[in-house]
Amino acid sequence: MSAEGGTKAIVAALAANLGIATAKFVAFGFTASSSMLAEGIHSVADSGNQGLLLLGRKRSERARTPQHPFGYGRERFFYAFVVAVVLFTIGAVFSLYEGYHKIHEALDDPDHKMESPAWAFGVLIIAIALESFSFRTAIKESNHIRGDHSWWQFIRRAKAPELPVVLLEDLGALVGLILALAGVTMAVLTGNLVWDGVGTLAIGVLLAIIAIILAIETKSLLIGEGAGPEAEQKIIEALESVAEVDHVIHIRTEYVGPEEMLIAAKIAVHHDDTAAEVARGIDAAEAKIRAQFPEARLIYLEPALDEAELRNAAKPETPTPSS
Repeated sequence: MSAEGGTKAIVAALAANLGIATAKFVAFGFTASSSMLAEGIHSVADSGNQGLLLLGRKRSERARTPQHPFGYGRERFFYAFVVAVVLFTIGAVFSLYEGYHKIHEALDDPDHKMESPAWAFGVLIIAIALESFSFRTAIKESNHIRGDHSWWQFIRRAKAPELPVVLLEDLGALVGLILALAGVTMAVLTGNLVWDGVGTLAIGVLLAIIAIILAIETKSLLIGEGAGPEAEQKIIEALESVAEVDHVIHIRTEYVGPEEMLIAAKIAVHHDDTAAEVARGIDAAEAKIRAQFPEARLIYLEPALDEAELRNAAKPETPTPSS
């Protein structure tokens, strides 16, 4: 993912959410709708999340230090994980609580009606339009790098966390707005505010599901993910295409940042090669890997002699029987 594309999607989401949050709180002031309050808190949480993603990108650009010799690329994974936690604790838990509270209030006072519902409808329609713009931007930027993968595969396999996070947040926001609109509509049509609380509970469940998915995926990145079987096979093929490399004994890969991959491999070299020939082979192998994987900035290759080849070389020749 290009830094420009990811930042563009985050900024678009941030601008949309700040505008939407303001409108929702204004509508809540006129309607006292719990769905509007839950959606307002959701938008504030989303705005904070975009701020955290931008902070993570900025901090990840710091130069490496003796204490952090591989740099700070994982900062982006960490802040994406924090976003998932914030989305769950602030967005989901608050919505679930507010929905439960609103339902009990409606049951205790069934004659109470929603005030100024036109405000709620107007703000929700505007919010859906703004959120659709943000979601469209995230989809457009994601399509640049998604390739042939499905959207689910993209979210599962993406090493840069920002676009999957923004995509799921925007999707959750859009569906949440529709749920809030449905809850308010049913409350107005039936005159029963229980529906407003039901809509709020549905928003809380939706946010909890999205937060759990994000937490699982970003936790995996934070712990350390490899390049994957297909990519590792291509790396092995690139190594073994070099004349000085007999075969790859074993290989390990890990993303130490969204655009920085570490490759460590033990390679078998020919027992009669000189040190200079082995060094040239290693340089050629690294060049071939980087041609296919520009993100492979850290490559450590350990040359070794294959034990079977050594045993064969050490065997004395069998004397030919004299006639």
